[in-house]
Amino acid sequence: MPTRRLFLTAIAAAAFGGCSSPPALAVGSLVDVQILDRGRGEQLPSWNYRGASYVAGRPGDRYAVRLTNRSPGRVLIVLSVDGVNAVSGETASVAQTGYVLGPYQSAEITGWRKSYSEAAAFYFTALPDSYAARTHRPDNVGVIGAAVFRERAPEPVGRWPEPAPSIGKEADAAGRLEAERQSQGAADAAAPAQPSARARADSFAQREEKKLGTGHGEREYSPTSQTAFERASSTPAEIVQVRYDSHANLVASGVIPRQRPWPRQPDAFPSFVRDPG
Repeated sequence: MPTRRLFLTAIAAAAFGGCSSPPALAVGSLVDVQILDRGRGEQLPSWNYRGASYVAGRPGDRYAVRLTNRSPGRVLIVLSVDGVNAVSGETASVAQTGYVLGPYQSAEITGWRKSYSEAAAFYFTALPDSYAARTHRPDNVGVIGAAVFRERAPEPVGRWPEPAPSIGKEADAAGRLEAERQSQGAADAAAPAQPSARARADSFAQREEKKLGTGHGEREYSPTSQTAFERASSTPAEIVQVRYDSHANLVASGVIPRQRPWPRQPDAFPSFVRDPG
């Protein structure tokens, strides 16, 4: 039977102001996930490619992850950024701690949780500067994931519900650090055939350095609190994933179609008569 644990409530986690533009990304039936550019105050456009959703980021830009609960009940969302739990900093697992959203509630998660009052801002950066790479976990850089759990219905007994706990030390995050994944090696991603193994490894390393990751930015005020939540099941009701990289990389990989310039069309009335030559 799922155990009752304490999780962060996202009531006060919406430190990013609301956007007037319509949602640019809605990929979950229970929870929508949108990526917001905090500097420009707008949502990043998305592209669907081979069954996955992608957004393009710019190095140095701060961003937030907007989570919207589309259901009439509370949900728990375990948020993973580059394969790292955004609350606990553990290598992400669906059994870990996360944010709780009320019915139809939205919240903007602006950074890595440092305390109940602060977060270290998310920002797009080169892969070697990403938080995951700097903590020796670069394998899953470039993806944001949300594992969504429904809340277990209360038992139909005549007793008063338990009061919500006060803010205090966070409970155990339901699981230990997972074993670090083994590096896939250059041969899995390098170009086939003619180049030598060394050349393929160097080429792979250069491409990896050009990929975008998420950095550990400056600390900022981002208050939150604890709440009790009992999962309806041990497996997520859904998992939502959004992949990201630079615009140039997404064009090169075929995610974003290349813009073909329109050929110049002749004009019957261009201007006055000019001298020849």
